[in-house]
Amino acid sequence: MTKIRRLIPVLLLLVYTVTAHADSGLNDGYLWKAGVARVVITPEYPVWMAGYSSRTSPSDGKLHDLWAKALVLEDASGNRSLLVTMDLLSIPKDFSDEMRGWVKERYGLDNARIILSTSHTHSGPVISRALKDIYPMSDGDWEAVDRYTEELKEMLHGLIDQAMQRLQPAYLSTGNGILRFQVNRRNNRENSITPLTELKGPNDYSVPVMKIERADNSLLAILFGYACHPTTLAINQLSGDYPGFAQIELEKLYPGATAMFFQGGGADQNPIPRRSIPLAKQYGKELAAAVERVLSEDMERQESVLTTGYAEIDLPFQEPLPISELEKIAQGKDYQAKWAAGILHDMRSGNPIMTSYPYPVGFWRMGQQTLFVLGGELLISYTISLKETYGLNIFVMGYANDVMGYIPGKKVLDEGGYEGDTSQRVYGLPAKWGPSIETLIIEGIKGLYPGN
Repeated sequence: MTKIRRLIPVLLLLVYTVTAHADSGLNDGYLWKAGVARVVITPEYPVWMAGYSSRTSPSDGKLHDLWAKALVLEDASGNRSLLVTMDLLSIPKDFSDEMRGWVKERYGLDNARIILSTSHTHSGPVISRALKDIYPMSDGDWEAVDRYTEELKEMLHGLIDQAMQRLQPAYLSTGNGILRFQVNRRNNRENSITPLTELKGPNDYSVPVMKIERADNSLLAILFGYACHPTTLAINQLSGDYPGFAQIELEKLYPGATAMFFQGGGADQNPIPRRSIPLAKQYGKELAAAVERVLSEDMERQESVLTTGYAEIDLPFQEPLPISELEKIAQGKDYQAKWAAGILHDMRSGNPIMTSYPYPVGFWRMGQQTLFVLGGELLISYTISLKETYGLNIFVMGYANDVMGYIPGKKVLDEGGYEGDTSQRVYGLPAKWGPSIETLIIEGIKGLYPGN
């Protein structure tokens, strides 16, 4: 009898452990594994900042740190994927290909299961040789960029390793919020907007949110997006602009959680008014509040089933401008003159001129939640088109895996202007996109995505 009495507490403990284990849902069909890591990527020395051709000197301090953050997901069948978000303007193809190649060699993940996402802040450092013609940089400035680019690669390697090592049981839930400080810059003149102005043009005010919880329901990470250029600021101090302030605010609201931002189809959307630090903070707090509202509501928990897809669509260019027009542009003194001179040099040297570009598209489907992933500076019309086809609750990410130029729809191509006519010169592309670009992208996604 004494032995039995001694065993009772042990048996009760075992019963409690099994019951608690079952209650936590560790064996249910909604349990994922998630690993999260973060690293400061702020340059420790002055480096040229990306996004504006008007800057004339390198960075001069910071408003707050820049971050790279990684999220690894693994479903119940062992299918694994990696998302890296970065407080950077963009990454070019060579950088992306090298980084994704490293991930594949080390962890066996193909491009369908890797997303390298940039917020498009115009207050981060230049990477590699992206947009090289627009910056009035010396050889010494480029040496600093090269040094930082190599340091960034090493920091990302360590970041990804950490996230992979930290996999733990987790739940995923999704929802959409709303926020209205974006303004379509093609259809509204910034200096003519007043409080009584009727804003025009297409837009998408959604705030996609994914909540990643530990098995005990504590918050591990928050993934959220918005479609709007981070161009509130144009000073020489490094920052993540409004997305950076939003992430800071959310991490204050939810201690112990990592907030990760992704850019939507915001290439033709600007924050207006802008050009002050208080406004950048305000927009960041507004975005954080929109995310907080979604997190406070009932969100849809997603089944532990991951499906991914990836393709590179061959997008054709139109014929280059005639030599006479290129010669005229080359006589100028801005970045367009550098661009035209480069095209002329290739023509006269017999160097091949690009006639098309391998444009990356993909998707992640997590339970019933689909995230479409597109490269380049994606215009809002693509988000609208995808939502008309697949429903308002989908997530759309632009600026991912390779940012090679603006991605306009047919209407904008026909209208011209910066996004449709001359923006390709900023990126060193040889000519405008062909008129079939929108059809090729949308049809390419439909052919790739199994939810048709």
